[in-house]
Amino acid sequence: MSILGATAVIFDLDGTLVDSEPNYFEAGRQLLAEHGIMGFTWAEHQRYVGISTRETLELWKERYRIEAPLEELLAGTNRRYLDLARASTPVYPEMRKFVELLAAEGVPMAVASGSSPEAIEAILAGTGLASWFAAAVSADEVAHGKPAPDVFLEAARRLGAPFADCVVLEDAAPGAAAAHAAGMRCIAIPYVAAQAGDPAFATAALLLRGGQGEFTARAAYAWLADSAAASS
Repeated sequence: MSILGATAVIFDLDGTLVDSEPNYFEAGRQLLAEHGIMGFTWAEHQRYVGISTRETLELWKERYRIEAPLEELLAGTNRRYLDLARASTPVYPEMRKFVELLAAEGVPMAVASGSSPEAIEAILAGTGLASWFAAAVSADEVAHGKPAPDVFLEAARRLGAPFADCVVLEDAAPGAAAAHAAGMRCIAIPYVAAQAGDPAFATAALLLRGGQGEFTARAAYAWLADSAAASS
């Protein structure tokens, strides 16, 4: 039996496994410009990190008084994003190593993301990560996106793993809140360093305030092993 016991690991995708936020920013900037909203900045984009594309667009419709139907905006954003994602979506090197370490131990793994199913599929296939994951869940497939726990609960269901045995990796406060609501432990790796003090991150079992610069595959694996030993 693996030294990680019955542990199952659920990864957020954007900003956690892959650095896709620049692509989302550019897709959103282009969409807003098409509707006459100019000057959308990276700082503004950071407010929406961890929120599903659909929910972000709902907020934009209200904030910017965009009259186009939500589904039209969603299709336009996803089209732009997929073009950018297929051209370039880097995987964080230490995250790839971590996935490989877990795979070598036979740990069940899933992705649970606010991105569309098409975006998740394209990124996992394009980065060569797809074969490692037994399941992938989009917020589009459940009733509520993060900070509701739905995507993580569904990922655990598809893995056949008890919620208490699941560990979530997340970069955003809504995701950390969702993991906590699901009754799962969370390794939090804040994408936006200034948001590390968000109360939602305080619920994480392990908070790496330095983000991806602080994360290492070996240290994360050792933490999981120690946690499994302590609970056995």
